[in-house]
Amino acid sequence: MSDNDHRYSQDPDFNNQENEENSMDTPENNEVIEERNHVSPPPQPSSDDSNKENSKPSKKRNTKKQGKPLLTAIFGGIVGGIISALLVTILFTSGVIDTEDTANSEQQTSEAVQVHGKPATEKLSAEDANVSSNIQEVSEAVVGVVNLQQQNIWTGSEEAGTGSGIVYKKKDGKAYVVTNQHVVDGAEQVEVVLNEDDRIPAKVLGEDDLTDLAVLEIDGKKINTVADMVSSDDLTVGETVLAIGNPLGLEFANSVTKGIISGLNRSVSVDTNSDGQPDWVTEVIQTDAAINPGNSGGALVNADGQVIGINSMKIAQSSVEGIGFAIPTSTALPIMEQLEKDGEITRPQIGISTVSLMQVPPQYRYEIKLPNEVEGGMVVANVQANSPADRAGLKQFDVITKIDGNEVTSILELRKYLYSKNVGDKVKLEYVRDGEFHKTDLKLEEMAK
Repeated sequence: MSDNDHRYSQDPDFNNQENEENSMDTPENNEVIEERNHVSPPPQPSSDDSNKENSKPSKKRNTKKQGKPLLTAIFGGIVGGIISALLVTILFTSGVIDTEDTANSEQQTSEAVQVHGKPATEKLSAEDANVSSNIQEVSEAVVGVVNLQQQNIWTGSEEAGTGSGIVYKKKDGKAYVVTNQHVVDGAEQVEVVLNEDDRIPAKVLGEDDLTDLAVLEIDGKKINTVADMVSSDDLTVGETVLAIGNPLGLEFANSVTKGIISGLNRSVSVDTNSDGQPDWVTEVIQTDAAINPGNSGGALVNADGQVIGINSMKIAQSSVEGIGFAIPTSTALPIMEQLEKDGEITRPQIGISTVSLMQVPPQYRYEIKLPNEVEGGMVVANVQANSPADRAGLKQFDVITKIDGNEVTSILELRKYLYSKNVGDKVKLEYVRDGEFHKTDLKLEEMAK
């Protein structure tokens, strides 16, 4: 296409004029079109006078031949225009076309565009821009965490897995990162990967498998942003949240998925030693924001860019689409503080191993002389020597039914209550022995390491 062709194809006046000419489908117009498109063959010179092909008499004859169809087309156009004008006038005056309704329809259409289009777009854009700005800031505090392990004796440490972490504190030249315990489990070395792909060696200060939390320490020279971690106590179901992390590896670093809070204080069983039996019950935030492998340890944030949870893929072991879990900050913050300070979580114990009464065959229930009214409890399988339970007089085959007046039907309920207490606290146990009910007090001690 030449420059002139391009100019004409972009000229709306040129295109409109061409369309209008092509749309005129009257006999008169057809004659004009045919006349315009007709190219007369050049006159053949006669043998007598071969130099007269451009003579004036020939030119006058061509002009007269072209003039008659042109006059006919002009006359037909005038007549057609008069008829069209008369028809439109008759239709408007007879009420067939309602001028008022037509005007109102156009006005309503215009108003609808203004009311339902532009303001909604402006509101959505403003909201998205605000969220985007907040998320961009907190994303700088979400880092990658690499678990390095020696695969064999012939090679050095290699990547055994990756996850995410959150820089939550910077003090005295050091920066502190919280992640999931299973992300760093078994690591010989740990590296933290910043957004600029800088890798910084990390020291594991402490880890806790029950809450799936671990705290790392790194050099803080290159850390410019620290996440704002706030209480999760005031969250509401339906609130907008975003999950930030590294799903499927570092190549998708700082991916953001959007969702809502689907539920609060969800009790989820956790298998800490991979034996197929739940060892702990943790209360978590449920969200439909996508949490994938690699997202573990990343941030769950509100629309203001504040961290209100720590994503955990370990808790969400059943790969159900649309269900993800995060450890609430109100649960995580005290654990993080103790891990940073002491390197471990101190929990109380009573010094027994137990089996749920629901797992005991009926014939054994008869042998331990269990009253019929006792429907649930924990059967003492073993008592550790010189433990709080031993000093309180508990024996094998005793059936613990209550602790401080709270019914106990599973090891999860027993642990959950015990771990809500502190070392040195006293609790009252109610149990059954040889068909008789007993009570005893015992003092909680620190769990053996």
